[in-house]
Amino acid sequence: MKADELVPLGRTALRVSRLGLGLASLGGLFEPVPAEDAADALDTAWELGIRLYDTAPVYGYGRSESRTGAALGVRPRDAYVLCTKVGRIIEPGGPDTQPIWADPPAGVGPRLDYSYAGVLRSVEESLERLGLDRIDVLHVHDPDEDFTAAVSQAYRALAELRAAGVVGAVSIGVNHAPVAARFLREAAVPGPDCVLLAGRYTLLDRSGLDELLPLCAERGVAVMAAGVYQSGLLADPRPGAPHGHTSVPAELGARIGALRSVCAEFGVPPLAAAVQFPLGHPAVTSVVVGARSADEVAQNVRLFDHPVPADFWTALKATGLLTEDTPTPAS
Repeated sequence: MKADELVPLGRTALRVSRLGLGLASLGGLFEPVPAEDAADALDTAWELGIRLYDTAPVYGYGRSESRTGAALGVRPRDAYVLCTKVGRIIEPGGPDTQPIWADPPAGVGPRLDYSYAGVLRSVEESLERLGLDRIDVLHVHDPDEDFTAAVSQAYRALAELRAAGVVGAVSIGVNHAPVAARFLREAAVPGPDCVLLAGRYTLLDRSGLDELLPLCAERGVAVMAAGVYQSGLLADPRPGAPHGHTSVPAELGARIGALRSVCAEFGVPPLAAAVQFPLGHPAVTSVVVGARSADEVAQNVRLFDHPVPADFWTALKATGLLTEDTPTPAS
């Protein structure tokens, strides 16, 4: 597999690249990203064959969507797949602010809203920020924040938009695999087409394999795996390193150390193993990775394309880092 390989997105008519670009960082996640750096990152992604882009209204309170639309608006519209989300409306005085955004636009913030009317408003405002006339994949963002409204009102709005051709595919964007499995079971037929699963099908956390991924495979629901670097833990697990953890539990630290040892033995960068691992499961279509610069985009492509021998995955199973029945990529 190569980063720029195009494959069908599950049962939909869309085709996506194996590697997608997550656009939270370009909205100013944790630290500011100058507009020119964001544009360079998006241009580099395009030049390297990335054709799957994932943003959201809450990413920089509209900034990520605006920057994404400016870059993609000059590209052939049928040549890429754009994903955004519903569940939070960006408005003056929005109360549900998040401290993770470094320099959001002044005076506005997000407000949770999974109502039918709120979703339609959110889509209209996203299209305006993006400067586009349609959205390829629309995720219900964090449906666990108000599950009842998300699985009923938000899903009904998205299903109607899908039927009208405004949305190509309906999806959910989740951090918890059981929430996604519940949503798939409770949503009205025909249900979501996709799931964006963050941090729950990785080398360090395979909880998505318990129920969600088998369910997706059974129903033909495409999975986009995100958060595969575990916030940078695999790159640098030291306490205080920029991985979002104030401390690393001893057991987890030991697992990371053992994994890095196997990587060193086979000459495989840990992040190359991390970004390729999810694609061993037949339900996983693509891996979505964030970047805040052109150099990071290019590095992610190199990691995705780095050769990983079949014996490497065998060694991970032999050392107990993966169970014997864990699906792994073909060499």
